Amino acid sequence: MTKDDFGYVRERMISDLRKRGICDERVLDALRLVPRHRFVRDQFLSKAYGNYTLPIGDEQTLTQPWVVARMSELLAVEPTHRVLEIGTGSGYQTAVLARLARWVFSLERIGDLAKAAVGRLQELEIDNVKIGHFDGTVGWGEAAPFDRILVTAGAPKVPKPLLDQLAEGGILVLPEGGRTQQKLVKYRRGAKKIRRIECEEVGFVPLIGRNSWTS
Repeated sequence: MTKDDFGYVRERMISDLRKRGICDERVLDALRLVPRHRFVRDQFLSKAYGNYTLPIGDEQTLTQPWVVARMSELLAVEPTHRVLEIGTGSGYQTAVLARLARWVFSLERIGDLAKAAVGRLQELEIDNVKIGHFDGTVGWGEAAPFDRILVTAGAPKVPKPLLDQLAEGGILVLPEGGRTQQKLVKYRRGAKKIRRIECEEVGFVPLIGRNSWTS
């Protein structure tokens, strides 16, 4: 299979996501438009559109499509929104968010991954993303507040700076729990309080930083 021969398997992925309960059409369209095979290593091309978590180097992973879709669905991104993503990784989730939002600000602590993600997004002519290379657990204060915040690594609890940078009415989604197993948790900031909802169990690499796991 070559990098130009993925139309059928991409549609099969979308069909599988529907069967597994993803019903947000904007999310499904975003996953249809973003070529996941451009974000995987050549040796994993045959698995690019399967429901697999794949290694991308530096002990980091490319999240399986169902989890990408589910997190995007929980985030409920609108076309006018400014989104902060913590953990750029390969840039795949970033590209999906870019199809849903007006602007995406994405933070990656590993320099090589950040640089590679910038290159992929440029090749795909995605121009509404800004990627920063620093500790994501402190957020991106100069660009705050954000309508939506997505964390793509597991934290013992939500980093307070991220909640502080969430706009009123905004939603934050992250995997919360242990170092290898967590639950997706959705936070919504109201005028007077923040509501917390636990969702599905997931397994992400740990979120490393000043306000999370330290190593």
